[in-house]
Amino acid sequence: MRIIRDFQYIDQNDRGAVAAIGNFDGVHLGHQSVIDLARKAAPDAPLGVLTFEPHPREYFAPDAPPFRLMSCDARASRLEKLGVDLLFELNFNANLASLTPEGFARTVICNGLGLCHVVVGSDFCFGKGRAGTAADLQRFGAEMGFGVTIADLLERADATVSSTAIRTALSEGRPRDAAAMLGHWHRIEGPVIGGEQRGRELGYPTANMSIDGLHPPAFGVYAVLVDVKDGPHKGSYHGAASMGVRPMFGENRPNLETFLFDFSGDLYGATLSVALVEYLRPEETFDGLDALITQMDADCARARQLLSAT
Repeated sequence: MRIIRDFQYIDQNDRGAVAAIGNFDGVHLGHQSVIDLARKAAPDAPLGVLTFEPHPREYFAPDAPPFRLMSCDARASRLEKLGVDLLFELNFNANLASLTPEGFARTVICNGLGLCHVVVGSDFCFGKGRAGTAADLQRFGAEMGFGVTIADLLERADATVSSTAIRTALSEGRPRDAAAMLGHWHRIEGPVIGGEQRGRELGYPTANMSIDGLHPPAFGVYAVLVDVKDGPHKGSYHGAASMGVRPMFGENRPNLETFLFDFSGDLYGATLSVALVEYLRPEETFDGLDALITQMDADCARARQLLSAT
């Protein structure tokens, strides 16, 4: 998969693609259905996804609480697994934000990227002030020479599949419900960073990861599936992870600390993908380290049991 970040500099060979358009945060089942429609709309054309970085919501409200389900790197990885050939990850800036709906259709879709067909959800809005609708895009496409398919919103169990609904499920400690809407486990991906090595001192060495910029799931302990994506320990593991601020040890920045079962080695700098499978319990404070270790023993035993059936 090739990533293209500027619609003004497109190789001639990359023109003529069909593209699903949206933010694709989480790449959930609704997003996947839009991508499938794009694949079917022009089966002989390269399959593309047109999205934006930073997310427009981040651009317009940079001080708002983190809301993203995945980083841009994790999104790209997921899209590649779905068979996307071209990721048009356009730099969302003042120039792009100022385009009218017609200007976006003409300047970006038609003249810039040279797309032959686009697919959008029925709730799609675009252009300055989100003034353009999916119906407007269909009209522009007829005028400018590209096809437009409008996808119905995907519903499951009388509820619309959406990034908002997935965030709610994660906030309430329901990772399996989130996974049912995602079509895959919710994963947190990133490099292992240095920590305070308290886990090592307690007999539970952990791989620490930042969750900065991401929507924080319910704080607490999870049973997790872990993929080490690079380095000498590359592979898949079971484990237990703590998400949160570690209240036993004062005020701390939220992060994710993962203990890999039956593992020995140095993971600093490696990239991990940690899938949240089951929420075991909320964060707690304990009457001393012995009580904490006893609880960690119980957490890991329960996680092993749950994951053995996954």
